[in-house]
Amino acid sequence: MKIFATIRFYWGAFIISFNTAVFMIPALMLFGKHKSTIVHHINRLTLFMMGGKLAQEGVMDTTVDMYVMNHQGIVDIIGLEALQNNHLRWVAKKELFDAIWFGNLLRHGEMISLDRGNKAGLLKLIKDVKESKEFYHRPVAIFPEGTRTDKQALLSFKQGTRIIAEKLQLRVQPIVITGSKWVLNEHIRTGHSGTVKYKFMPTITVNGDDKDWFETLRLDMQKVIDDEFNNNHSSR
Repeated sequence: MKIFATIRFYWGAFIISFNTAVFMIPALMLFGKHKSTIVHHINRLTLFMMGGKLAQEGVMDTTVDMYVMNHQGIVDIIGLEALQNNHLRWVAKKELFDAIWFGNLLRHGEMISLDRGNKAGLLKLIKDVKESKEFYHRPVAIFPEGTRTDKQALLSFKQGTRIIAEKLQLRVQPIVITGSKWVLNEHIRTGHSGTVKYKFMPTITVNGDDKDWFETLRLDMQKVIDDEFNNNHSSR
């Protein structure tokens, strides 16, 4: 019934906010040397309390510089952090850094702020990604659609992701996420028990040889999304 799905949505939203504010942020402040482990375990707890489970297909390449994913909502991030402990640096819009709880989380986690309204934003992003690779030795996680969506079809990918990968000659692994919107749908405010699936696709070495790699990447990801829906009745 819709009323129970609505209640589960607000329960999920509460759990995310509570665990972030009460557990994750203080732990990151007190035990900064163990940031990745803290984020991993608390997100596993959060997903469990929301009634979510994880499924994985393929192997996560822990040697890449960047992961690119489709984006439905916050469960995409919670699930991937719960699935692995690879100390990712997420790219997030600047407005999220200004939020009370999540801004503190992003800052203490040393995530990357993207100011989409500033023409210099891309130059800063290139600098930050290069710093992640050469100084922090942490892979970057980015949503090339630029925003979340409730549609099955991928949005057009922002060219900034392509420009960065080509300029820095990154190794990129695509990840297709399905089922997260069922667990917590921020568009219609419903929640359910369910499984979030992460399909790890083959790594791409961006070196300038393939000029069409970015569009091919989007088409390949869309095919996986369509196959999951048609064969497993799992929407993105």
